[in-house]
Amino acid sequence: VLQKGLKENFAHAEVSVVDCPDLTQEPFNFPAKGICGKPRIADVGGVPYLIPVVQKEKLYDLNAIAKDIELPGAFILGAGAASSKTVGVNAELIPIVQTKSEKKPAINGSYIAQINPADKGCLLEKYSNKYTGCEFGLLANLYASEGQPGKVIEVKANGRTGELNFVTCLRQILEKHYGEKPVGMGGTFIIEKGKAKIHIMPPEFSACPLNTDEDVNNWLKFFEMKAPLICQTVIVSRDPGFDLRLEHTHCFSHHGEGGHYHQDTSPDSVQYRGYLLPAELLFRIDKPLETHLVGRD
Repeated sequence: VLQKGLKENFAHAEVSVVDCPDLTQEPFNFPAKGICGKPRIADVGGVPYLIPVVQKEKLYDLNAIAKDIELPGAFILGAGAASSKTVGVNAELIPIVQTKSEKKPAINGSYIAQINPADKGCLLEKYSNKYTGCEFGLLANLYASEGQPGKVIEVKANGRTGELNFVTCLRQILEKHYGEKPVGMGGTFIIEKGKAKIHIMPPEFSACPLNTDEDVNNWLKFFEMKAPLICQTVIVSRDPGFDLRLEHTHCFSHHGEGGHYHQDTSPDSVQYRGYLLPAELLFRIDKPLETHLVGRD
């Protein structure tokens, strides 16, 4: 299904079932070897807690989320907002955490991307270099598993010929094929060559309400960042009525760049390689009572 659909948007596409590479190795350096074992996804909080006006009291903990999704000790990856209480400013969180179990403390391999106060560029930092704990704020889309080795779906796509980004393309392929049945996937992929459009939220929450997508885009800071970028993604083909964010992808690198992935900006040269797995369960945690569809791309 994925290979056929990808070939409509990329010059070359190859999808196969492979053994998950050892994710503790370069370029990932994750705290777990794989993304297999009881795969599940969680949509926590939501964009309505950020816009039109921020609700700073919305704070969560990845160790507690692991228990909420009935997988204490889970290995969790994804995309979310940093806790402004912990970090002191608004920032993008790239969660990569082996949550605590009865026998072991948590290992937090997350990154934070924020606007550098010195030059207004990207400041990417390893979370554990400055902070302790596993707190985040406002919203997150998370893929969780036992962090085991095993079989995964390897997706390779080079040379983008269509308009859709890699993640949207995968999601729309699933939606088109499975229709009413929601299919969720998560995992990691690398932009191995090329450049990408990435945003980072400003350090200060907006003083004025952000009421439209245009307001949001004027508030966000956009950058063009270069490969290799290591991306963590969560995709759901369609919303079965839980007010989900259908796709959300954050990335980090080893050259100081990272944030929220939008699209590659070098379609001819771009090269993607990903390792994904369909989720068995979906958890919706702290769904906003008042909602809207602004700022969800």
